[in-house]
Amino acid sequence: MPPRTSAGVLLHRATAGGVREVLLGHMGGPFWARKDDGAWSIPKGEHGPEEDPLAVAHREFEEELGAPVPAEELLPLGELRAGAKLLRIWTAEGDLDASAARSNTFTIEWPPRSGRLQEFPEIDRAAWFPLEQARVKLVKGQVPFLDRLAGLLAGVRS
Repeated sequence: MPPRTSAGVLLHRATAGGVREVLLGHMGGPFWARKDDGAWSIPKGEHGPEEDPLAVAHREFEEELGAPVPAEELLPLGELRAGAKLLRIWTAEGDLDASAARSNTFTIEWPPRSGRLQEFPEIDRAAWFPLEQARVKLVKGQVPFLDRLAGLLAGVRS
């Protein structure tokens, strides 16, 4: 059975003080509600084999944050396996008001076995984090993308 695939965009910016930050989304729903460290994600979403991963990355960014990717050119950070998923991530430098993020929603039975369906946002909030703090906030399987971004940025500066 082929792995499930996801595509997304890791947006980054430099603060006035030169600190590099990344934009992450806190995963929505009751399972993640009281979690913080390890409960944030790169805006991304699943796609089928017939879909263009880059187009999916753009679509999922807009669905999860309520705004299009604020950049023309995206650079590939490659792919990696995180659990049962194969993630493909691109990056771009850009800015976005994280406090204005508005996500699409999903429906699940909650509480479990209650028979009640409830709707929750896929991303319940977004925030900018310096790279080192993002390492703590991000789900572990996505942390290598921060290393790839740092390497890409170091190569750009040299």
